[in-house]
Amino acid sequence: MIRNIILIPAGFVFSLILFVALFLNLNPQFGANPSKEQVQEFEKLPHYSDGKFQNLIPTEMSMGFAKAIKLLPEFFKSDPSRQPDFELPVQKVDSLDLITSQNSRLIWFGHSAFLLQLAGKNILLDPMFGDVPAPHPWLGNNRFYDELPIEVEQLPIIDMVFFSHDHYDHLDYESVQRLIPKTRMFYVPLGVGAHLERWGVSRENIQELDWWEEDSYEGVAVAFTPSRHFSGRGLSNRFSTLWGSWVISTASESIYFSGDGGYGPHFQEIGDKYGPFDLALLECGQYNENWKEIHMMPEETAQAGLDLRAKQIMPIHWGAFRLAMHSWTDPIDRLLPKAEELNVKVRTPMIGSFLYFNEEQSQNSKWWLKPSE
Repeated sequence: MIRNIILIPAGFVFSLILFVALFLNLNPQFGANPSKEQVQEFEKLPHYSDGKFQNLIPTEMSMGFAKAIKLLPEFFKSDPSRQPDFELPVQKVDSLDLITSQNSRLIWFGHSAFLLQLAGKNILLDPMFGDVPAPHPWLGNNRFYDELPIEVEQLPIIDMVFFSHDHYDHLDYESVQRLIPKTRMFYVPLGVGAHLERWGVSRENIQELDWWEEDSYEGVAVAFTPSRHFSGRGLSNRFSTLWGSWVISTASESIYFSGDGGYGPHFQEIGDKYGPFDLALLECGQYNENWKEIHMMPEETAQAGLDLRAKQIMPIHWGAFRLAMHSWTDPIDRLLPKAEELNVKVRTPMIGSFLYFNEEQSQNSKWWLKPSE
């Protein structure tokens, strides 16, 4: 009898371990690790050591087990301020509206996802179009709004897709699956190509770049630049792929896309090398004092715009998902006064509306304010 009682929990533990192992190995969402040959090449780089990519300056990643456990109740508590209590306005886009414009413009899908139209090219930035930024819907919070401005299948042929790193709120398996039939080239950090190849993207359609490496594609110049962050999609592959930001430019215009990361001297270096920028899309959300070295605070976002020598900035990484403990409007509420103090011009387009580089063609909107009843 006692033996049977012992066997019941033992069997449960074994089944749970087996389930987790199968989930991690068979679920395509986790992607794939770089090959041994790739790792051997990574080992030659100055920012790769001990089997991991490294940030350019010391960056604290761990809060410690005790602090992490202490924060769990705060992270999961029901706080109505962490998501909208009204239906967010989302501008719907017709596919006919996307006939390439003579003027450079972009559409924000919320969080860090954009469609950029530049030099006659259709370009996607971190196109995470899924409902939940997690390997399974049970493991994350839903998007704040039910419908995107336009569905992937209605988008025109995409010339270039850029990913800043491989976290779930930026690189999404199902979104990539939907994009493969209509995408000509994927630009990714070192190592991230392994995920795309597992998901069915041909190697010839993938360009992997290291920090400060440059490329060009039919008149569009590309540079992959540093950020202060980390990577990983599984339990054991943190830092196995690179992370960073992108500079995308033509002979007359230049845009900066920050990806994720904490504040640091790299913004000044990028501004000195590639600035000034017509527009900088800068992370401003999902931050906390406990992890500020990998997600900058809103006031630092404004300063980063100055460092980059950006003519105007737009806050990103907010407005779609709840991934931190601050209120959902805290990013914009804190950024705007600091930007005004520093004389940094901020653009705040509604999700789905066109943002033209030329300020006269598109207006700012305070779309995050609850309509008066």
